[in-house]
Amino acid sequence: MNELELKIGKNMVQSLWMAWEKVFALGSHFRGAGTLHFGICSVMLKKHRGQAIVCEDSTVIHDGEWVGELHLDNGSILKLIQSEGSDRAALRTARMLRQSMLQINEAFESQSEFKQVKALLGVTLLHRGLTHGLGFEQQALQPGIFRRMTTVYLRLLLSALHPEGKNRISQRTEKLVPMLLIHSRSSLKNRFSPGEKLPG
Repeated sequence: MNELELKIGKNMVQSLWMAWEKVFALGSHFRGAGTLHFGICSVMLKKHRGQAIVCEDSTVIHDGEWVGELHLDNGSILKLIQSEGSDRAALRTARMLRQSMLQINEAFESQSEFKQVKALLGVTLLHRGLTHGLGFEQQALQPGIFRRMTTVYLRLLLSALHPEGKNRISQRTEKLVPMLLIHSRSSLKNRFSPGEKLPG
């Protein structure tokens, strides 16, 4: 394949992936009590299912308690990658993510929808770079079918969105392990309340 054919193929894969994400997002409405949008992020309100999660600050998230499930807007990230390249897109995404976290903290403090939400949770492969300076606690996912499916899904996502595609995956397979990102209510407040100095 020549460079043009590779580019066309990559664009097709990306378009198909984003179409799939729209369908998945539509189905996700049935999994939670609602989704709220904060800049480049969205937060789905849902009940935690499975083993209890013990946070570093001793917060315990039990089965059936409310959490906010954090998601990035992959469509916006893809547009940044296409227009500015992967390195600049990563820097801009990190800045936008920080602004979203400030908005999310404000929502936790002021919006009634978040009154019963015990923590903010997310799962990502990019925990070493994208979330630097945001204060997330990181925990390994429990072994099992969810971890395996999440690993496959997120690696496919990175392959579809990143300009280097499969090469990126093959070069860093051992590092591309999904991690659970956690901010309890108190750690989110301590990190992002007005007047707090944000590191990094």
